[in-house]
Amino acid sequence: MDDNHGKAAIFDLDGTLLDSMGVWDQVDIDFLAKRGIEVPADYMGKVAAMQFRQIAEYTIARFDLPDTPEALMQEWDDMARVAYSTVVEAKPHAVEYLSYLKRSGAKLAVATSLPPALREPAMKHVGIFDYFDQIVSVDDANDVGKDRPDVFLLAAGRLGVVPEQCTVFEDLLVAMRSAKSVGMRVWAIHDDSSDGDWPDICGLADGVLFDFSEAPRSL
Repeated sequence: MDDNHGKAAIFDLDGTLLDSMGVWDQVDIDFLAKRGIEVPADYMGKVAAMQFRQIAEYTIARFDLPDTPEALMQEWDDMARVAYSTVVEAKPHAVEYLSYLKRSGAKLAVATSLPPALREPAMKHVGIFDYFDQIVSVDDANDVGKDRPDVFLLAAGRLGVVPEQCTVFEDLLVAMRSAKSVGMRVWAIHDDSSDGDWPDICGLADGVLFDFSEAPRSL
């Protein structure tokens, strides 16, 4: 077995460990359908990198909705909470890989944009909750999004591991750039949601994988 003592692996959840991007698409579709609106072709791409509140404000402005951002966020939360605790699945071989890393001595963290109310039910539902030493989200990093490295640095700090000893697993290009900017290694996991960025991702990442059976044994 490879010895990963002193090393850390930091994982994104949505689209990386969790096959969940379809959940949000479905929430968007159902939410707008309730209001008699079809999802415009460019909508998903526009909101992909936004924070939750920004998405709410953008959606209200774009569709001229009477709702407050708070009301929208609550409705999405309620819809997503049901989906995350019942229908989300782990990406193929993710559970085996986490188990392997844990046995090899690596420290494990989650760095996600998901709020606690969604991430914990989802992680428990797919059976990965107990593998992690730390779970942090952008909420814990002063709501700074993954376009900046704050959440990755927070995860490394809480694990007690320097950035150079961290490997980040991500599916979003903007987040990969942030992790690389502070000296972390990055492995890109393919997700349909980032197809458009795939050539850039391949140019930037230290490695790419379509499935966790291809993930590095040595961090």
